[in-house]
Amino acid sequence: MDPLTHLLKRRSIRRFKPEPLREGDLERILAAARRAPTDASAQLYSILRVTDPRLRRELAHLAGDQAHVAEAAEFFVPLADVHRLERLLAHRGQAMARWPRTGLHFALVDATLAGAHLAVAAEALGYGICWIGGLLNRPAEAARLLELPRGVVPVSGLVVGVPAEDPAPRPRLPEALVVHENRYRAYTSADLDAAYAAMAPASRRGDWLFVLERYFARGGTMEQRDPAYGFLAARQGFVADWPPEAAEALFVRGHDAGSLGEALEALLVHGWRGVLFGKGPFEESVVWLEHETAAERGEGKTPGEALGRAVEAALPAEE
Repeated sequence: MDPLTHLLKRRSIRRFKPEPLREGDLERILAAARRAPTDASAQLYSILRVTDPRLRRELAHLAGDQAHVAEAAEFFVPLADVHRLERLLAHRGQAMARWPRTGLHFALVDATLAGAHLAVAAEALGYGICWIGGLLNRPAEAARLLELPRGVVPVSGLVVGVPAEDPAPRPRLPEALVVHENRYRAYTSADLDAAYAAMAPASRRGDWLFVLERYFARGGTMEQRDPAYGFLAARQGFVADWPPEAAEALFVRGHDAGSLGEALEALLVHGWRGVLFGKGPFEESVVWLEHETAAERGEGKTPGEALGRAVEAALPAEE
């Protein structure tokens, strides 16, 4: 099969035979992953291969009890990874600059490209694959199980194995709705109706809205995942105004704030009367947490760091 035909026929596989990959194929698909494009040669990704059966079962449970995570021949977790780059710079006496938002963006792109190369190579060899977005249902727990250092976050899961089913490819939106020329084109009502018509087979009820509503409307899966992902990004060092130590300090006190704003909201909602920011005599950031007649003070290089230390002083950690 030529490569284009192969790509146009691809589909997700969720049932696998209890067979390993053929000898040499694991090395081939990992080699393909390492040839993925990367910006400025940085390769801001890692690929974690999970072979421990118990760990596979735990990750399958976190992902919503998806059995194929544990049963497929291979399970990989593409990782957005700036940790290795920081170590490389330090190894030659250089300190990495602070660029958390840009770092997360390029690391996510690199990890996704590498994962896509791995997936396409596996499919070209006749294997089935399925991306596991459910791994981000509880991303901080996944990061803990995988012992990810600061600067590393999971992007998704990816199962690879010998297919035990042959489903038809799922529908996709028409080209006219996803390909724009020169400028982004505004969608008409007819365009949106065409989208729903094209994607109707994606739902057992024959209406794509049931899928979109479940995942993306108010109260849906993505809204539920967002706070947990925000906390993970902060704890792993990818949020500019909320240092990992501050995020962890608030988390062990019962709040999973992913930004300085979310931290302030949590404190005010839970009885703190006010938060006062200021500058100390040496231009350090200073925060006072006020509660009735009491106040706690924290200092740090940034307002977020100062707030984290004030939280540590003011609140007991939950056991």
